[in-house]
Amino acid sequence: MNALAATNRNFRLASRLLGLDSKLEKSLLIPFREIKVECTIPKDDGTLASYVGFRIQHDNARGPMKGGIRYHPEVEPDEVNALAQLMTWKTAVAAIPYGGAKGGIGCNPRDLSKSELERLTRVFTQKIHDLIGIHTDVPAPDMGTNAQTMAWILDEYSKFHGHSPAVVTGKPIDLGGSLGREAATGRGVVYATEALLAEYGKSIKGMTFVIQGFGNVGSWASRLIHEKGGKVIAVSDITGALKNPNGIDIPDLLKHKEATGSLKSFNGGDSMDPNELLVHECDVLIPCALGGVLNRENAADVKAKFIIEAANHPTDPEADEILSKKGVIILPDIYANAGGVTVSYFEWVQNIQGFMWDEEKVNQELKKYMTKAFHNIKNMCQSHDCNLRMGAFSLGVNRVARATILRGWEA
Repeated sequence: MNALAATNRNFRLASRLLGLDSKLEKSLLIPFREIKVECTIPKDDGTLASYVGFRIQHDNARGPMKGGIRYHPEVEPDEVNALAQLMTWKTAVAAIPYGGAKGGIGCNPRDLSKSELERLTRVFTQKIHDLIGIHTDVPAPDMGTNAQTMAWILDEYSKFHGHSPAVVTGKPIDLGGSLGREAATGRGVVYATEALLAEYGKSIKGMTFVIQGFGNVGSWASRLIHEKGGKVIAVSDITGALKNPNGIDIPDLLKHKEATGSLKSFNGGDSMDPNELLVHECDVLIPCALGGVLNRENAADVKAKFIIEAANHPTDPEADEILSKKGVIILPDIYANAGGVTVSYFEWVQNIQGFMWDEEKVNQELKKYMTKAFHNIKNMCQSHDCNLRMGAFSLGVNRVARATILRGWEA
């Protein structure tokens, strides 16, 4: 089942649980606006190349729309639609005043020089500058984009609208980026894990963890779990997989990856089959990489007691059912990886006030938001007698539905 079908299914189940009006349900699913623009740039060799850029703005009932911009060759409209919708529910679960959006350009950033990427970003911004804005739609980095991309968007947007640091988040610190943004998603995953484990009278210290994906989110989560006394016994990324039953020395592994660009040939662990990683014996499994990695083929063999969905949509619905029957507790992506967008919100707030926070304040606030959201989800689970995924979805959908009704959607 693809991401859109799964998101729609979860939305429908949540709306049944809440007893939403069927007309309202339909209205909530349809995106507010879909934008498609043609971006033609001169390549470095003087020839012209054309790309398609787009932005899907899903919902603005609770505030300006928020979501990433990805540069990727296969930008599937369906997937982008699902991700925009997911942002609407995710921001509502985290109780931050945004709706969802997502966008990007169909290109392969690896095939473009830095100056070509800059020209492409600027042309894209020129085409959509009047459809984004501080109180309208606030983009952020995603696959294939980074802080530099945001800096170009900010600069180009400011040519039309005056200096507007709050128009994008995930900016370089020197241009109004927030301290703590880099580690935010991974740190949020750890706060979410702590909140869940506390519910079962456990803590990170002494538990065993398996982490799939060692990019930004996976490496920060590993580092923080290691600092808190958790044992990371296996990790993997695109270059390979490692295990060490006594716990991997994460700071050492980070140094090794920094130096070699790979997890291979690290002497603090034995290499293992990456496919075995997800079914490795452990207390907590944290998928931080791609969607759909837990499916009906491997779900029955998962040995973890808790799964923390740091990636988007790592568990497909069939696996969800198999794992629930086994009594595995799944902390859903829509909550578990909301640390990133929460600190993006803090960045936006700081830019609007023109007053920057220190890192300690950012992390403190993030912990407050993540912990509070967990308790709100638990309350939803109790009042609707459902699992954490449905608790989170119904919390998010309910907040958006209430805002929509209060604003007078039938008039």
